[in-house]
Amino acid sequence: MKDFWSEKKVLITGGAGYLAFGLLQLLKDRSASIVRLVRPGTHQEPAPGDAEVLEVYADIREPTVWDGLLEGVDVVFHLAAQTSAAAAEADPVEDLSTNVLPLVSLLEACRRVKSVPTVLFAGTATECGLTDSLPVNETMADQPVTTYDLHKLMAESYLKYYARHGAVHGATLRLANVYGPGPRNSTADRGILNLMVRRALGGDALTIYGTGDYLRDYVFVDDVASAFVAAAENIDAVNRGHFLVGSGKGNTVAEAVQLVAARVASRDGVEVDVKHVELPKTLLPIDTRNFVADTGLFQARTGWRAKVSLAEGIDRTIRYYTKEMR
Repeated sequence: MKDFWSEKKVLITGGAGYLAFGLLQLLKDRSASIVRLVRPGTHQEPAPGDAEVLEVYADIREPTVWDGLLEGVDVVFHLAAQTSAAAAEADPVEDLSTNVLPLVSLLEACRRVKSVPTVLFAGTATECGLTDSLPVNETMADQPVTTYDLHKLMAESYLKYYARHGAVHGATLRLANVYGPGPRNSTADRGILNLMVRRALGGDALTIYGTGDYLRDYVFVDDVASAFVAAAENIDAVNRGHFLVGSGKGNTVAEAVQLVAARVASRDGVEVDVKHVELPKTLLPIDTRNFVADTGLFQARTGWRAKVSLAEGIDRTIRYYTKEMR
């Protein structure tokens, strides 16, 4: 693995975000040169380890941001995104300008410089919409039911188009419910499991909407980071495709929240209160879906598999936020 990354130049967009933090943790001891693209005015955690990291502050919504930035770049991890489904519904034009057009501009810049880098895009497992059967795999027809998912699918389609025409090598990883150590999510409707950990550590009650009996596939951030690395290292096997990345195991929201409460209580010896509340009227249909990922195709192409169980991942998240809150 270290040989693959030796002298590679890597560009990470969304460099101050949650996924970038996990990716930097994984690449920190490799011999790659990393450019971290961060939106101006955004706070970011210092780069971990001994990795050579160049910080670039720019707004990806400006088409000219890519001019000169892609020179010599071997791998682009395009993680920058607006992640709130509610915000996308409220302002579809703004969401389009953040979640679709920057990737198109990036791909056009790649076409102009003719460097043919590898571009890996952070998609979402909800792109396929509401499904009748589980687990979900890549053969299911995509029928997005939110603006956010529609735009993610549009961006993914552009990446496939440019990859088919040889401007880039590219693939999309459709991510299930990612959780674990890292910076706090910028939107309230993302990173719910992490939010529950912080609330429990702060002595606050945890809330579950309704019965909480809808299934989720919770995947630890380190496993997601390793999936992106595996995709880059096996780009010939995943080029022009999209792949589901999850744990492959389903837990109800109620089970996950109760597990957070139990693990925090076992650590501190203090019972954590868990309450069921009415479903907010603002919830979208996608919020109460059932989902479990079938990751067999991605495993077969790359050899990757999720390694961290939900209990272990919650314990590691508890340790991280305990240190942060001191």
